[in-house]
Amino acid sequence: MPVKPQDLANHRRTVPLFHVVLLTMLVLYLAWTVRHVILLPSAQHWVDLMMALAYGILFVYARRFPLTVQDRVIRLEETLRLQRLAPDLAPRLAEVTRDQWIALRFAGDEELPALARRVLDERLTDRDAIKRLIRQWRPDYLRV
Repeated sequence: MPVKPQDLANHRRTVPLFHVVLLTMLVLYLAWTVRHVILLPSAQHWVDLMMALAYGILFVYARRFPLTVQDRVIRLEETLRLQRLAPDLAPRLAEVTRDQWIALRFAGDEELPALARRVLDERLTDRDAIKRLIRQWRPDYLRV
């Protein structure tokens, strides 16, 4: 468990080797291959450019696919939690959007039912705005 308790200010997860080092390397590689295609066009340099673009696409989807699975798990967990904490909200759970589920997961059990009602009634959709309404932060240390 991290030393510093998680809250609104520090809940986003950054993996430096992935988000900084690898992304920087890919951008530099792309720039390098574009430079070669412009200055010394050849079949090999075009293949290199194609590979640089393929690595970029791989980088994007290597992050997107697990996040999509995580979002589905969050939706399932929070649906079950809200059904337990606020059974009267069960008919409205289909109205909750992915961004709303993602933000609501940080609300503690005591405030979740009221906050979920407010989010649905006021049609709040901005993740950060919903997170700012949370008073009792429920940390999530197992994020992708």
